[in-house]
Amino acid sequence: MPDWMTLLEVGGPLAAIGGGTAYTRARHPGIYWFTVGLPISTARLLGSYGSVMEACGLTVQPSRLRALAVKATTRREVQPVPPRRGVIRPTSTGLRLRLRLAPGQEPADVAVSAERLRHAWGVHAVYVTDVKPGVVELRLVGFDVLRNVRMPRKADGGLLKVQVALREDATAFVRDYRAIPHQLTLGATLSGKSMYLRQLVAGLAQQPVALVGIDCKRGVELAPFAPRLSALATDPEQATELLPVLVQEMEDRYDLIKARQGIEPGTPGEEITSDIWGLPEKERPVPIVLFVDEVAELFLIATRKDEERRDEMVTQLIRLAQLGRAAGIHLEVCGQRFGAELGKGATMLRAQLTGRVCHRVNDEASAKMALGDIAPEAVDAACAIAPERPGLAVAGDTSGGWSRIRTPYLSLGEAAEVCRESAHLVPDLPALEPFRPAVPHRPIDTPVSLRKPVPVTE
Repeated sequence: MPDWMTLLEVGGPLAAIGGGTAYTRARHPGIYWFTVGLPISTARLLGSYGSVMEACGLTVQPSRLRALAVKATTRREVQPVPPRRGVIRPTSTGLRLRLRLAPGQEPADVAVSAERLRHAWGVHAVYVTDVKPGVVELRLVGFDVLRNVRMPRKADGGLLKVQVALREDATAFVRDYRAIPHQLTLGATLSGKSMYLRQLVAGLAQQPVALVGIDCKRGVELAPFAPRLSALATDPEQATELLPVLVQEMEDRYDLIKARQGIEPGTPGEEITSDIWGLPEKERPVPIVLFVDEVAELFLIATRKDEERRDEMVTQLIRLAQLGRAAGIHLEVCGQRFGAELGKGATMLRAQLTGRVCHRVNDEASAKMALGDIAPEAVDAACAIAPERPGLAVAGDTSGGWSRIRTPYLSLGEAAEVCRESAHLVPDLPALEPFRPAVPHRPIDTPVSLRKPVPVTE
């Protein structure tokens, strides 16, 4: 009996601690990392830094002066020198530290060894960032931050900037229309593409920006945001009428820029501009963001008349993509499928869309159309997205860089409420007024009587 009591007294608390640790790691990985993972990984890093760097081939022979000094003072054998390590800075999702590279090393040498460093220090992932010549930053992520997305508290705000998703290295994915004016977003049904679109609309709705929509699914995606939209087309016929108005608005803005360029002697250099951002704030037109949902519907044709309409719309979209940036007009083109077989102009339109976001798609050809021309290795990552992880996507741009991102959940009602609350920010654009969607009034809740009606008797 005493043996059983001793076993219960010792084993009971240990079992409870082990079960609680396992539950915390599975359900609350952030808490587990901060209480258990962070101390363990820090101890591993400090205790094995030199040997791990040597095993990864990241050490170099010391300088002759240092070798002579070591031999003269200690008479020990001179060891290879690892990169100089900076201060370890813990974060809520991992660790960050900077390395000063040894002579002859480059950031690519450290990036190649990122997977080895991950296993050696027991973390989820290791990412390498080039800070400045001779210095790189290691970002160690302690757990899978894309499993349960929690956006960083510090937002990179500003006009035409929206914090829309979380990267796999625990940093925010910011959609910056000033840096990447146009983007192509693809995703199959239930892939999270609509959630991504909601985040964009909700973020831009709170800024002094004109929002224009073309939703060929009869408006079911963008109609809930009608209070904040300056214009909305719900079928190809309406899009045929709306796009020429946007092109004319773009040309008018170019006329405004050219008038400003009538440079007179003595004009300060900062007043000479080639886009709307160089104009004085009082004269600067409001930026316009055009959302095109189900872009393939604009390419589909059934008759010769439809073909003429298609060619006209595609030409106008290409003109907006080529010339719209300087006029403050930006495109967000979305769809389930996008390929060269859509017809003339599809590939040319894609070439003008700098940003690319590819959610789970139904065929490899769509992933190649989105990412194949900028980062071929990202195509495999996009094709490997599992259906049970909606919102997961691969984001890239024409610079060749890419990363996995995931959009946090935002209900349609919450996004629509943001648009209703910011309806007063809709700018005054007379050219788009005929296309302004009708905003239905909220029904007034009337009290309902619980008494049964009594029939009138004679």
